[in-house]
Amino acid sequence: MKYIDMHIHTTASDGSCTPEEVCQKVIEKDLAAFAITDHDTVDGILPALSYMKEATGTEHADTLPDFIPGIELSAMYKGREIHILGYYVDYTNPEFLTILDDIKNDRIKRNTAMCELFQAQGIDMTMEKLAHGNPGSVITRAHFARVLLEEGIVKNKDQAFKKYLGEGCKCYIKKEEIPCEYAMEILKKYSKGAFLAHPMLYKYGYREIEELIEYLIPLGLKGIEAYHSSNNGYDSGRLREIALHHDLLVSGGSDFHGYIKPDIDIGSGRGSLRVTEAVYQKLKQQPFVIAYGKACCNVTMSQTSLQ
Repeated sequence: MKYIDMHIHTTASDGSCTPEEVCQKVIEKDLAAFAITDHDTVDGILPALSYMKEATGTEHADTLPDFIPGIELSAMYKGREIHILGYYVDYTNPEFLTILDDIKNDRIKRNTAMCELFQAQGIDMTMEKLAHGNPGSVITRAHFARVLLEEGIVKNKDQAFKKYLGEGCKCYIKKEEIPCEYAMEILKKYSKGAFLAHPMLYKYGYREIEELIEYLIPLGLKGIEAYHSSNNGYDSGRLREIALHHDLLVSGGSDFHGYIKPDIDIGSGRGSLRVTEAVYQKLKQQPFVIAYGKACCNVTMSQTSLQ
């Protein structure tokens, strides 16, 4: 039995592995399918597709995993930030890329202002340090935490958020809010499937999670991420039941970030995550799915109808 991982981050956002390194790790782990789902950007998709295309000429050609181009959008629901995964995104669409550029520019303004707050605290925080050699990255608070940790200002990531980066802390600035309605509109237009990411991380009870899902369904929700590194077996079981009750698909992934989350590995999460190929096979049966594996690696969304 093979496994899949439909939630992976690269250096295009706040991961520490390049898209090419992620692809190589996925191949080494012999996964059946994987998705790159960087925060608010699709910049990691073309490098990954290029790498996978080249891999078709290697000894791994017969066992290459399917690749799912994705994204993870941040959005607001009743004053709380939620994340929505978009699968099979139209990563070359100029309108979509313009929207993502606008989101990225809002982040840059916020991050620059936060750097100024750190400077006022006597901490030499700069955009160059945050980018860490990847100037095109979408900078998140995880990047700030990494700098604080590397320079010995904090002992761990949790301390970075509790002292500097969490809401209400001295160096925190509220991010420009994207309503969940708008995020769903974006994904409905420029992706083939919107899935609610890691529902358990929002600190909702199961009934509140179901209310959130019921709100998102009319907006175009296709499924929920029932399997995630933060879940225990009971959580995943309850989420599967909720999905079944609402006739939704399920997905699952590690939420791999590399050394930023060192306890989470591709395909296995914290060691016990196992999202079977059967989950992906059910997804592949849906009419919105396009194959991006093996010889299909040269297929692009621009060649495919988005109607």
